Amino acid sequence: MSSPAHRVSDAEREAVADRLRHAAAEGRLDTDELSDRVERAYGAQTTADLEPLTADLPEPRPAALTLWENESVRRRLAGFIVPNLVCIGVWLASGTDGDFWPKWVLLVTGIALIGSIVHAKLGIEEEADDPKLPGGPPRPPRLPGT
Repeated sequence: MSSPAHRVSDAEREAVADRLRHAAAEGRLDTDELSDRVERAYGAQTTADLEPLTADLPEPRPAALTLWENESVRRRLAGFIVPNLVCIGVWLASGTDGDFWPKWVLLVTGIALIGSIVHAKLGIEEEADDPKLPGGPPRPPRLPGT
């Protein structure tokens, strides 16, 4: 919280009340204590009034991302939808006489999408590029005298 002399907003009061309700749902507060603390939270004037209400509670854990909030999954989903729609469109435009060849694109992009979903569900971070490795193609050798 900020300085004890600062006045609190309605949003700050509501955030503390939500945290108290969550603590009660976990079994950390009984109903009487919850009622008392929530009443004191809504009546708080300054941050100093709010601080003791949650001082004995553990810090809240950040909420986990849902599957579709995961950037890697969204990127793979786009990489699944776009090429498959293009390939199916080309197949339809060229005539549907032969084999359904877009199935191979569907297979490969589907495997990549399923891999991203499994990684996201298991909480496995995808490796980023190694910052120690130089990026881009190698430079051509310098000729003598240049």
